[in-house]
Amino acid sequence: MTAPPRVDSEVGPLRAVLLHRPGNELKRLTPRNNDKLLFDSIPWVSRAQQEHDAFADVLRGRGVEVLLLADVLRTALEDQRAHAAGVHAAVDDRRLGNDLADSLRSHLTSVDAPTLAEVLMAGMTFEELPSAEGASLVRMMHHPRDFAVDPLPNLLFTRDSSAWIGDRVAISSLTMPARRRETALLDLIYAYHPRFRHAARAYGAHSAPIEGGDVMLLAPGVVAIGVGERTTPAGAESLARSVFADGLAHTVLAVPIEQSRATMHLDTVCTMVDVDAVVMYPLARDSLTAFTLKPTGDGGVKVAGPTPFLEAAAEAMEIDRLRVIDTGLDPVTAEREQWDDGNNTLALAPGVVVGYERNAETNERLTAAGIEVLPIAGSELGSGRGGPRCMSCPVRRDPPPKRR
Repeated sequence: MTAPPRVDSEVGPLRAVLLHRPGNELKRLTPRNNDKLLFDSIPWVSRAQQEHDAFADVLRGRGVEVLLLADVLRTALEDQRAHAAGVHAAVDDRRLGNDLADSLRSHLTSVDAPTLAEVLMAGMTFEELPSAEGASLVRMMHHPRDFAVDPLPNLLFTRDSSAWIGDRVAISSLTMPARRRETALLDLIYAYHPRFRHAARAYGAHSAPIEGGDVMLLAPGVVAIGVGERTTPAGAESLARSVFADGLAHTVLAVPIEQSRATMHLDTVCTMVDVDAVVMYPLARDSLTAFTLKPTGDGGVKVAGPTPFLEAAAEAMEIDRLRVIDTGLDPVTAEREQWDDGNNTLALAPGVVVGYERNAETNERLTAAGIEVLPIAGSELGSGRGGPRCMSCPVRRDPPPKRR
């Protein structure tokens, strides 16, 4: 039998992970819409697919089971309840008007699971809508290549839309309009796919904004949550209350980060590379702080701080100090490699990480610190501003070893 999902740390040996291979949703990107859809440039899709396939092969080569989001979505949609939920997620009456919405709803209800999955991921333009009787002002006043159902090119970054904490999944309440419908897809996957249908929720999909890229499991029982562009203080506090109530954590660190494109999530500032080590953007090393949240025992939460993040983390993790590997001491190089996700590594085991090959200085510094780096190409994958950690949602990790 397949072992049930469980993730208690960032660095425990990775056994199963959810990825999304780039698909037709990336082919929807144009210079007219890429900013709205949160991409900095128009990716070369076939090359992005090759890069992603190589990434997945690196993981499989290390014994990791790779689950592809499109596959699990199609399987989930075979359940009629999931199919109905998918149709509901695709059709926006306020955008289409009642008649056109009813026509699209009727059409999608009749299609098979693979077809519906493709619409949910790649969207649908007005010229692709099924023909309908009568005139539609909505249809006539939109350009034929405008989206009646928006594509979801950011599905590539599976870390953001959900995160496992212990044996429970936190389904994100995504902040940016271009990503909000991703929540509905992950919600139905976890509710109806046979692998996940019995998983308990640690956080609701319609709560205050929080994204998985801001959630970092520093050690069993210790969760850091970045608060910035994508995760609000209310979202961080709500998740903290949930994990305390469920016995999943004894300490939550709320970490303020700059609200900018370059530091949209905590994992663009630092990621864990060993049980007691992080790779970190040097400009954040001394400025990063944390509020420490702990349960009161009567359902409440007490808040202390702020204190320096590295001190708060080491105390919560019950270690002497959290080792820091900088992404380069030269400020220009450090800034370039932070922008190119040099800090955004995926740990496959303690001291073994996947990183973009383009971040040569960061990778050299990791290697010098005793960390094995498995480099992957990311010239096209990185056009949406995300690295290996952003592109992966760990579903199962073995418990991490004690500090070596």
